[in-house]
Amino acid sequence: MHYDIAFPNLGIYLEHVGKNISIHGFTIAYYGIIIGCAILIGFLIATAEAKRTRQNPEDYLDMGIIGVVAGIVGARLYYVIFSWDMYRDNLLEIFNLRHGGLAIYGGVIGAVIAVFIMARVKRLSPFQILDTVAMAILNGQMLGRWGNFFNREAFGEYTDSLFAMRLPLDAVRSGDVTELMREHMEVIDGVSYIQVHPTFLYESLWCAVLLIILMIYRKHKKYEGELFLLYIFGYALGRVWIEGLRTDQLLLPGVGLPVSQLLAGSVVIFAGAALLWLRNHHKRIPMLKAKKVYEPMPDKIEGKKPPKKKDKIFKFKD
Repeated sequence: MHYDIAFPNLGIYLEHVGKNISIHGFTIAYYGIIIGCAILIGFLIATAEAKRTRQNPEDYLDMGIIGVVAGIVGARLYYVIFSWDMYRDNLLEIFNLRHGGLAIYGGVIGAVIAVFIMARVKRLSPFQILDTVAMAILNGQMLGRWGNFFNREAFGEYTDSLFAMRLPLDAVRSGDVTELMREHMEVIDGVSYIQVHPTFLYESLWCAVLLIILMIYRKHKKYEGELFLLYIFGYALGRVWIEGLRTDQLLLPGVGLPVSQLLAGSVVIFAGAALLWLRNHHKRIPMLKAKKVYEPMPDKIEGKKPPKKKDKIFKFKD
């Protein structure tokens, strides 16, 4: 297998891009390292946002662990369900995450279900929680897509555009290679190359723009849940276009239509309509108001010894 990746129209040539590293004989995939870093940064973003909005950040550490597990399970189930032919004869492969196979939509669905369950257990507002973690999820999607870069997957059809990515034919799955790619295939020093849309890069940049928009708008939101609605609307809007470029689409059984593109289009319609309607009617819905607000204990308490840093707690305020 050849390990070079190039963006010839940008003048970028990477001679050796591995898929993993080996530490004392134990192989760790770059995909896993990237996902791990994305999760860690996501925790930092969510707890920082919780502090900013006077919530208890410790709640997000508890919920975050469960949310991550639920997200991974949901992402894997979504992928396996719509790629069943790949696993029906080898069920143990379902549990082999090191070979990839995580669908972002399934991850979001799993995490959202976990949020509503945990919100009920902790008596918190699920919509406030979703707003608080929206930027953390976007960060995860923005960084996580680079795992596809190292795995040479989730790319689009042939292109000769500015961002065209050139990959060795023997480094990609044969099922992702189309006839159009083969028609434009180049042979360089005896190695066959295809040139494709780097859809992982498009989606990563799209998420970065959305993340900036949410960071700017968050102080102006009118109700709990608005940031999350903006997130799913914006993300799905980009995904409708990006998913149409990909050659590894998960297809709806019996119909042959791309599942994620159909879902993205439905989300755009639903979230867009909800945003328009709630902008003027959100005050009629009590559940869109935060149920709890926390304030940190002050550094100085009149007539009492101030608490130590390690004893800092959050007190509940109606």
